[in-house]
Amino acid sequence: MRYLNLVTRFLLAGFGALGTLAQEMKYPPASEYLMPQGAEIALAKSAAPDNISGKATIKILTASGFQAVREGDNGFVCMVMRGFGAPTFTPTDLRNLVYDSKLRAPICFDPQAAQTVVPYYELRHKLGLQGKTPDEIAKAVLDAYSTGALPKRDKVSFAYMWSADQILGPAGHWHPHMMVFSPHYENSMLGGNEGGAPGPVVTDDAGTPLAVVVIRVDDSFAIKARQ
Repeated sequence: MRYLNLVTRFLLAGFGALGTLAQEMKYPPASEYLMPQGAEIALAKSAAPDNISGKATIKILTASGFQAVREGDNGFVCMVMRGFGAPTFTPTDLRNLVYDSKLRAPICFDPQAAQTVVPYYELRHKLGLQGKTPDEIAKAVLDAYSTGALPKRDKVSFAYMWSADQILGPAGHWHPHMMVFSPHYENSMLGGNEGGAPGPVVTDDAGTPLAVVVIRVDDSFAIKARQ
């Protein structure tokens, strides 16, 4: 109930000036979000060490959403998120990353996240490709989570983002890091670390079931994509 109240207040309040900006922004052609298949597979695999990505299911983005091009046997799922993987609710200024057709975020989800988190990102990408605005995506996600169309997140799960070739919007080739999907976490619960710190830091959708904690790892772990 706390989550629903938080999101309802957010949706009613809107962005203010940022909301006006979002209304004025337009999506680039869908083709700008797509990649050659071989390059996308290589980039997806670079998200995690080969002992993980080499046995994982690989999904690539098509004009209608993500599709599996290789079935793995270790429960992990690797893919390359685009700007559509932006936060759903907060921080509000990052929600407009959906309009960035150059963003490339290779990620490998562990078996738990493959079941509970991947469907969420797949829905966001499908809605973005349909031209939905950040507010429309947020409402669709809220509806899907509330009705059970999206899996409930009641456990912590993980994803690797170790690619040296990631392009994370304005952050560019940021540090390799772990994504920790931590339902209902607030940054204060981790000591109030500042963004960009060695971490851990709550980055997306704090206080909701969709909350994400980021933990940087040493830059020496960064992995180059190889076709």
